[in-house]
Amino acid sequence: MTGYLLVLLAASLWALIGPLARFCMDEGLSPPEIALWRAAFGALFFALHAWRCGLWRVDPRHGAAMSAFGIVGVGVLFGSYQYAVQEGGAALAAVLLYTAPAWVAVLSRLLLHEPLTRRKLAALVVAMTGAVLTCLSGGGLSGGASTAGIVAGLISGFAYSLHYIFSAHWMRRYSPVTLYLYCLPAGVATLVPFTTFTHKTPTAWLLLVAIGLLTTYCAYFVYCEGIRRLAPTRVAIVANLEPVLAALLAYLWWGELFPPLGWLGAGLVLTAVFLIVLDRSETPQVPTHSTKPE
Repeated sequence: MTGYLLVLLAASLWALIGPLARFCMDEGLSPPEIALWRAAFGALFFALHAWRCGLWRVDPRHGAAMSAFGIVGVGVLFGSYQYAVQEGGAALAAVLLYTAPAWVAVLSRLLLHEPLTRRKLAALVVAMTGAVLTCLSGGGLSGGASTAGIVAGLISGFAYSLHYIFSAHWMRRYSPVTLYLYCLPAGVATLVPFTTFTHKTPTAWLLLVAIGLLTTYCAYFVYCEGIRRLAPTRVAIVANLEPVLAALLAYLWWGELFPPLGWLGAGLVLTAVFLIVLDRSETPQVPTHSTKPE
């Protein structure tokens, strides 16, 4: 259960992304700038952790691979997600992000040879049905979601799915601190050309630090510790709790109320989480990682 609790904690922290981003937008920040500072502050906290614990050493080839992944896994993911929040609302963006389990199931089967049990497939179908219904509901914004917002949300879902496969591979060699120490700066560099920097109030800076600390450093650290204990498809489906929490926060703070179809979709997503948690078809093993390159 430790693995499940870690993933649920990560999902709870990630649920804050949309709401915190909305607050940042109210302060006049654009989606690319929010994404950039989220990655930059996250990288800073991982760098401090790596320096304190001596976790910065990496094989140069591995470091290059981690940085290359950061372009898509951080730059594209963070940027497209913030744009989806702006165009579709925090609740819908979070649900669209969780089309990721479909990609994870396919990629895990092809690349990691992870077996797909009947319960996993059932949970996957339920989760994807929930995401589609929430999309068809129009989201929580009064004017509905734009096509660009839905496309951006789907792109973020694909980019997000790569984290499960990539992290599952590298956790056998390195600490998550080392992994994101190299991924995040590459994401920052990717976002720079698309970012227009604006004047920021102390409140804006505080929000940016919070989004970097909570939704990047803390969330990815506990998420990686969870994926070391669970198979990627399990992690992907359990983490579907995030859009439900994000939808609840969006309603409490901005009144982004889903229509009945949207809430039905959110309920199906939550059902999928319970289906996969109750599946005991395999016993996950905790792989070890080394602080030295292999």
